[in-house]
Amino acid sequence: MPKFKIALLCGGPSLERAISLNSARTVLDHLQSREIEILPVYFDHKNQAFLISQAQLYSNTPTDFDFKLSQTATALSQKELIIFLKKADLTFPVIHGKLGEDGEIQKLLEKNNLPFVGSPSKACALAFDKHLANEFIKQRGFYTLPSLALLKNDYREHKRDITGFFKRHKVTRAVIKPATGGSSIAVYSVSNADEALARAKEIFSKGVYDRAVLEPFCQGKEFTVIILENKINQPVAILPTEIELSYKDHQIFDYRKKYLATRQVFYHCPPRFKDEVIFKIQNEAQELFRLFKLRDFARFDGWLEPNGKIWFSDFNPISGMEQNSFLFMQSSRLGFSHGGLLRFIVKNACRRYGLSFPEVKKTKAGLKPKKSLNVIFGGNTAERQVSVMSGTNVWLKLKRSVKYDPQPYLMDTNNQIWRLPYTLTLNHTVEEIAETCRSAKQDEKRLKELTAGIIKSLMPEKNDLTEAWFLPEKMTLKNFIKKSPYVFIGLHGGLGEDGSLQKMLELNKVPFNGSGSAASALCMNKFITGQALASLKKEGMHTARKVVAELNLFKKFKNQDFIEYWKNLLKKLGSNTAIVKPLDDGCSAGIARLFKSNDLKTYLDYAFKKTTAIPQDQLTNQYNMIEMPACPMNKIMFEEYITTDKIQIIGNKLTWLKNTDWIEITMGLLENKGKMRALNPSLTVALGNVLTLEEKFQGGTGINITPPPAPYVSLLAIEKAKIRIEKVAKTLGLRGYARVDAFMNIKNGELIIIEANTLPGLTPATVIYHQALAEKTPLYPVEFLEKIVGNNY
Repeated sequence: MPKFKIALLCGGPSLERAISLNSARTVLDHLQSREIEILPVYFDHKNQAFLISQAQLYSNTPTDFDFKLSQTATALSQKELIIFLKKADLTFPVIHGKLGEDGEIQKLLEKNNLPFVGSPSKACALAFDKHLANEFIKQRGFYTLPSLALLKNDYREHKRDITGFFKRHKVTRAVIKPATGGSSIAVYSVSNADEALARAKEIFSKGVYDRAVLEPFCQGKEFTVIILENKINQPVAILPTEIELSYKDHQIFDYRKKYLATRQVFYHCPPRFKDEVIFKIQNEAQELFRLFKLRDFARFDGWLEPNGKIWFSDFNPISGMEQNSFLFMQSSRLGFSHGGLLRFIVKNACRRYGLSFPEVKKTKAGLKPKKSLNVIFGGNTAERQVSVMSGTNVWLKLKRSVKYDPQPYLMDTNNQIWRLPYTLTLNHTVEEIAETCRSAKQDEKRLKELTAGIIKSLMPEKNDLTEAWFLPEKMTLKNFIKKSPYVFIGLHGGLGEDGSLQKMLELNKVPFNGSGSAASALCMNKFITGQALASLKKEGMHTARKVVAELNLFKKFKNQDFIEYWKNLLKKLGSNTAIVKPLDDGCSAGIARLFKSNDLKTYLDYAFKKTTAIPQDQLTNQYNMIEMPACPMNKIMFEEYITTDKIQIIGNKLTWLKNTDWIEITMGLLENKGKMRALNPSLTVALGNVLTLEEKFQGGTGINITPPPAPYVSLLAIEKAKIRIEKVAKTLGLRGYARVDAFMNIKNGELIIIEANTLPGLTPATVIYHQALAEKTPLYPVEFLEKIVGNNY
């Protein structure tokens, strides 16, 4: 029987195109099966369509492959695109922002009578335009805040109109954003007309937006709600999520807070509103869904004001579909899995067009008993939220395995272990999951009452809701180890990576992923790692010059002491600037580039205060916030700064400015038949001075080019570097899988080793997946994870 083919449209010209890639990846992960084939179509920033491989959906960001689309993909004219889409049974647009949510792609599909998932073009165009949508719901009796539309070319009127808006509505704080942009990019909080005018100019300067909207900042509680259509085309609003954060100092629910887990935001699902308020939100959302004439699914963002009034501020025709997005968080409270929800949505779209959507059948292999394993993530380190992303992704990927049956477990900040039901695993942070676990028993009755009516209205079929609820089970680490046949460690930093947990598992003869306790302890200390590799220098494997210092040394330093220390430090390192990092922590927390003695003083001030982060612009040329270690630092390490060639990707073009012939790379290793084999390296391009937490782990940020592009980097140099990395792995005693970060000489493949990671991040778009997919025989993420586990289980 032929497969049901779904053309998956992603990318687009908006600044949310990277989030679109995340959504497409999730759809591929959870809909692709023996019965369903996903056919990815990518639109670049100029709306040019390309047929791309499924492997390219695992890239961190479109920038990873935009510049080489002419070599790796097939460009389609509009006529060729339509011919291709007609060969598919259904089209599923997951383009966020312009082209995807403004009705343009839907208009093309409608014109050519192509069946598709989602809302019609007119509904998208109306709902997505923030000013038009606000006026539309206002005219129909819904509560709104005043808004002002600004046109790109009316610069002379902007100052007059903005000043008048602030005076007329007595505004003391406002939000300005693109009228037809996403809900989190280029959204700014402002205090006065001058600030609003400056931000308006900034929005229009991006060359993407023609109109902007100015609104008073809403004083209240923020929420978001998913609306699904049932099989008789009636909208059903499911459980809203309350978004709790501090709005002080012009903080808002921006791109970083939405897409990278952080303690600055806490999600409550269901919200802490009275039940009658929840019902009112649901009823109004359903009515608005009908009025806009939306279809299949959508996400509405809104505010509950202190006076009880509800304002729906943003309407998203295509909700984001990252692995723990609101779409999946809210639907999982009802018992949907990721795949179950996506099949529910697609099945309803198929009914509309009279298409028969295939049921997923168990294969013979799927009927064999699967081996149980426990995935543990969380902890109390600065990288604990990345650990949640890694662990959740491993669990979700291995749920699709025919070999293994994974169960998710959280380690909270007190090192207590929680066995998690499906739905609680999709909360965003360690603290959020732990708090939800602690209150689960008292919340259980309310959750059941709130979801019962929603489930009845949704009219799910027999196999739609597969994920049963159970109360989270708390246990000690010792008991967790005792009951585990295999432990997949998704922890980053701390006892998960310093050899402590590995030692406990070894003593209890419980198999686990990654290197043993000795190698883990060695690689956690970056200074000792460098010493262990010193003997390899003659073979072209170097380490950067390092200096270790006790933090207490600096406690009584005066300005002149910092100046003297800085001068001597640079002399020892042999460089004009220095990298500083904690001696014993993960690969991202507390890392900064220092340009002068005052930077060192500022960095240490924050270290002594034990703050969670150094805000942007506190250090010279510091373009991003720097996450600091969760545990107090005792020692820090300084490293010489290695100057590299300058690489930039602007639009679809890569520019390479030769400087030193050194580039920064990261290279994964995977054990095969008892030997660690190097994968293809990735060229890493940092936007600032050092790679940030986001660039390493957050899908949609960072640039990783796999493998480094010819003709700039020779294949011979890459092969020599791979051989050297394998020697590094052998010297350090690495096992299972690992990742080594280094600088590589593009001519001879010599290396300057930065660090070795015994438990590399395994977030949805992490670079090690790209590398496995770039092998001669590509390894897709599920196969890659199966190989890791299969090495010793």
